[in-house]
Amino acid sequence: MMARRVTRVLALWCPDWPAVAAAAAADISPTRPVVVLHANRVVACSQLARSAGVRRGLRRREAQACCPDLYVAQHDPDRDARLFEPVAMAVDETVPGVELLRPGLLVLAARGAARFFGSEEQTAERLVDAVAATGVECRIGIADQLSTAILAARRSAIVPPGAGARFLAALPVGELAAEPSLAGPERVDLVDLLHRLGLRRIGDFAALTPTEVASRFGADAIAAHRCARAEPERAPAARPTAPELTVEYPCDPPIDRVDAAAFAGRLLAVRLHDNLAAAAVACTRLAVTVETAAGEHLSRIWRCAEPLTPEGTADRVRWQLDGWLTQRALGGRPDHDEWTGIATIGGEPGESRMRRTPPPNRNASNAASPGRAAPIVLPRLEPVEVVTAGALQLGLWGGEGEREERSRRALVRVQGLLGGEAVLKGVLSGGRGPAERITMIALGDELSPAADPALPWPGRLPEPAPAVILVDRPEVTLESEDGDRIWITERGLFAADPARLRWGSKEWPVTAWSGPWPLDERWWSGGDADAVRAHVLLRDDVMVLLLFGRDHTWYVEGLYD
Repeated sequence: MMARRVTRVLALWCPDWPAVAAAAAADISPTRPVVVLHANRVVACSQLARSAGVRRGLRRREAQACCPDLYVAQHDPDRDARLFEPVAMAVDETVPGVELLRPGLLVLAARGAARFFGSEEQTAERLVDAVAATGVECRIGIADQLSTAILAARRSAIVPPGAGARFLAALPVGELAAEPSLAGPERVDLVDLLHRLGLRRIGDFAALTPTEVASRFGADAIAAHRCARAEPERAPAARPTAPELTVEYPCDPPIDRVDAAAFAGRLLAVRLHDNLAAAAVACTRLAVTVETAAGEHLSRIWRCAEPLTPEGTADRVRWQLDGWLTQRALGGRPDHDEWTGIATIGGEPGESRMRRTPPPNRNASNAASPGRAAPIVLPRLEPVEVVTAGALQLGLWGGEGEREERSRRALVRVQGLLGGEAVLKGVLSGGRGPAERITMIALGDELSPAADPALPWPGRLPEPAPAVILVDRPEVTLESEDGDRIWITERGLFAADPARLRWGSKEWPVTAWSGPWPLDERWWSGGDADAVRAHVLLRDDVMVLLLFGRDHTWYVEGLYD
């Protein structure tokens, strides 16, 4: 019997990439600590900031208290992806077949590269040098499985063939949730549960049988268990879709105006959707690629929750070109051209032009002369991910509603200008409280809730849900007829009948109420273990409030119509 062919995976990881990209975009000195914020919390920080005590999850005020000299940047996925493109291109020129998992992390098959360069160690050295030439530091990890290679990259380790499980066994179980491209949001709760169960190492978790894990935990725990046991996974694949669906338009003569490129993009959109219709599929992830006369390649992948229409595809091509140009017009500087690979915009007023700095050691006969923009010679549209044509739900008259289509195009346009996280959509999620039952997801991403709403969720707030949820939970006072503040007794009842509610400078009589209901949630972590909820109806049906109580204080959590 023939032995199974061993697949080796190489992972290249750039530590703290969002902070590195933010510092490069703002031309920050390497000696100054940097943090990246999202929703006023730290999502990434540089090594200097971490050495000063800054950690992910801290609020902005807490981070600045630890390190007053911090440079604070906002989370910008477009910036991270744009500045990581030169790194990915450098790796792809050294070893082709790169698969990008997220900005700052990519993987590729290591077997062929090791044969070409002589060994896996020499391959890692060549890739480190190639990335260093772009001014970026990186770490390399090589292992049999993709997830093991990614965890190995965080330690600059090359795991011998067949030793993945032994390498992972000694790592803390928290490493299973360290990489967002390997784990969903629920992985943090799983790691917390494993800690409380006494499973502190990945090897302890891997020692459980698959039957024990599947019968006691969810689907994410099964995936984490396979990762902990270094079981076979999907190998890296650079291009997963059929090449016959790709369309391109050779421009003769080359075009150097955005409006002319957008016209070519609209023509390509029609051709692309003709190919998709012939194959009975629809596109949900689209790669827009442009080749210039200087031999440069600009590429960006658009991901949409709903299949793209020809109009939506044409709009994305136009917005993508405009976004590349506008970004450099607003914040680009000539001294950053080597870093980003995108030069400043030239041309007469009213003419948006594109050019990129020619790569080193490349002589293109049709390259633009110094000081002029490099025109576009080949725009290309490639469907990265497709679904069956039945996933596209059309309207009653063969198309989508005009108003809905205009609204969607306007929102996507906002995303193109402000970033993907600028437009969010609420999705029904699982949970007991009103805020837990809403998951905010960026428009165009897959509408996957943080928790399954179909589960029983015993003790959840009964229907109907509040019409308005107050995230900041303003404080109110609940009083009896004697003017005393009301709290609950040891038996979980109101100490007296509620008679008045004071909210700031206003006061309303309470005519009816229901509850209170004790909350026995997360009692092990001290979260809402001693909290309660109650409904109160104010005078003359002015409004119904959902109150949340904790530490002898009442807060307004929601309003009912």
